[in-house]
Amino acid sequence: RAAPVVRLVAAVRLVPAPGIVAAKRLSFDGVDLLTADSRTLRKIRGSRISMILQDPKYSLNPVMPVGRQIEEAVVVHQRVGRAEAKKRALAMLESVRIRDPERVYGIYPHQVSGGMRQRIMIAMMLVTGPDLLIADEPTSALDVTVQKQVLTILDELVTSRGMGLLLISHDLELVASFCHRVLVMYAGRIVEECRADALQQATHPYTQ
Repeated sequence: RAAPVVRLVAAVRLVPAPGIVAAKRLSFDGVDLLTADSRTLRKIRGSRISMILQDPKYSLNPVMPVGRQIEEAVVVHQRVGRAEAKKRALAMLESVRIRDPERVYGIYPHQVSGGMRQRIMIAMMLVTGPDLLIADEPTSALDVTVQKQVLTILDELVTSRGMGLLLISHDLELVASFCHRVLVMYAGRIVEECRADALQQATHPYTQ
């Protein structure tokens, strides 16, 4: 289960010793992430590559208001003033279909539902306009109805912004309906690759 996430974390050089990265090259838009200097990586992490984790309650800062957390991403990565950062944060909260973004901007993560926390996390990861969004089981902590709402929002945002999306999930039905290409991993290795619309014709025993 952890292998895809570990590889993605490795891709942005966040694996500490004694962990190792065995790949000879990790290319992102012509940049080899394995040999890139720290300044180059800082420009990519969180700005051009963003990641939504499985459960937002472990990703959001419990003692910082929601809006400030979204603002922080803009200020750090795009060097804009607080007023502009707040404007973008409010617009992003609205784009993930949060009613009354002004109110939500000023409250804390524990004061909202799990579905709304996941929308807030999506807003935080997309406010910088990344080229690639990595979503690790983004709806597994939500009930079925909220899952569909969050995935619809995510799909619309990815399509409208022209981003790449890398979705990690155990739910093959979800993958087949939401993705274009599927890579199936077993014991940390890719064992099968196919189009999502051909997933029912997969031949590897583990996929089956």
